[in-house]
Amino acid sequence: MQGSRFAFGPFVLDPAAGTLLRDDEPVAIGHRGVMLLAALVARPGEILNKAALMDAAWPGMAVEEGNLTVQISQLRKLLGPAAGGSEWIATVPRIGYRFTGGVEQRGGAKRKPLPLPDKPSIAVLPFVNVSNDPEQESFADGLTEDLITDLSRTAGLFVIARNSAFAYKGKAMDVRAIAEELGVRYLLEGSARRAAGRVRINAQLVDAASGDHLWAERFDRGLDDIFAVQDEVTGKIVEALLGRLQALPPRNRPKDIEAYDLCVRARKLMDDTPQSAREAHLMLTRAVSLDPGYAEAYRWLAMNHWMGLVHSGGPTAPNRDVALELARKAVSIDPNDAGCRWVLAYLLAYERSFAEAEAEFAKAIALDPNEADTFAALSDIAVLAGRIEEGLEHIRKAFRLNPFPASWYYLTLGQALYAARDYEAAVETLRRDETYRTSSRRFLAASLAQLGRLDEARAEAELFLVGNPDFTTRHWAATEPFRDAATLAHFVDGYRKAGLPE
Repeated sequence: MQGSRFAFGPFVLDPAAGTLLRDDEPVAIGHRGVMLLAALVARPGEILNKAALMDAAWPGMAVEEGNLTVQISQLRKLLGPAAGGSEWIATVPRIGYRFTGGVEQRGGAKRKPLPLPDKPSIAVLPFVNVSNDPEQESFADGLTEDLITDLSRTAGLFVIARNSAFAYKGKAMDVRAIAEELGVRYLLEGSARRAAGRVRINAQLVDAASGDHLWAERFDRGLDDIFAVQDEVTGKIVEALLGRLQALPPRNRPKDIEAYDLCVRARKLMDDTPQSAREAHLMLTRAVSLDPGYAEAYRWLAMNHWMGLVHSGGPTAPNRDVALELARKAVSIDPNDAGCRWVLAYLLAYERSFAEAEAEFAKAIALDPNEADTFAALSDIAVLAGRIEEGLEHIRKAFRLNPFPASWYYLTLGQALYAARDYEAAVETLRRDETYRTSSRRFLAASLAQLGRLDEARAEAELFLVGNPDFTTRHWAATEPFRDAATLAHFVDGYRKAGLPE
């Protein structure tokens, strides 16, 4: 699951990690240098024009050609001469540059295997859509996600979050390799076919350590029975792993299959662009109109309203009010849904109803101890309360449950590292591809500024403002649920040093 590294001469470049090693010793190279060198070594021997290189190093920015010339000159000094005294990077007059050395592309740095939890651990791999209709892909995805949710409510299990499970969608990998990357013992895999009002599901539970199938079954039912099938599959797995059935509070199930499909499609768009958020809003509004008793649709609609103007510096009062009302409705419909609980808790914290928020967070964890999003959201609130070590502990737990998470986890981790004054680690986190082009850039700019790298900080602040043109530090500080004056002052100081508007 890691990106490629490039070896040439005594050097190894890891673009994802932002590092360049010479004989296994780190070379002091800036972010622009890494991006430029990565573009060149990925296509050795080819002539890359200046526009392509400038886009690689300054994506989305209009910069003078002289900046490229300066960066190439600095790279040549860092790399020194190649074998025979030639240069690693050759100039092609009036066109661009070419990397002249031989390059060996290697796999990414191997992740350190995650230790197995002290309870049975499982990941549900994306069910394969075996129907002839590609439109049924979302149905198979929804089945996978619901099984993950059902299993994660079992306190005796450790269950990997859906974002990480879906990192393997469409990939042909050995089950042992997947289990090692996720740090689990068991995998559930299967297929689904939905057609003519019926659904056929094949599922099998695999012990990744031995490769043995512990349980396998085929279900052929009417579409109206789909949620009963989900409950049956969940019960079979829990019994296989724990040796006993465990009674759980009933879940609120949708009564309209179209509303279910819309919600499945919409929740994939929640952590994306403002345009995707508008698309999700239309889907979720339609879902609740089709099924007014569907708690999960209200939950995601609440977050959709709350995030509506986050890109402009923070949700406005009207958006917050509507979001909170929708979250309360979701919980009233299904008080046993941990997802509804943590969303309500998070929004209550932003209304500074901290005691109520903490009670809702506690209920969410009791209902579902494997819900990674709960711990990620709780990290954000803890850091802004000045409980920084607690915030770091929460986000680390979230990453263990969700090793390949959505971009906002990296934003939350970067924010916590900034608050802990670990600026180098914050920069490394916030420059990951998963989060780099999101609103997390404000924390990246502040971290660079605190390191004294003011030119880089101001460039990142400018890029942040392209996507967030209405952002002001004052509005952000007023809408974030800070409870610690020193922590607030620390963030404001970083923003000011980075040149973000007051």
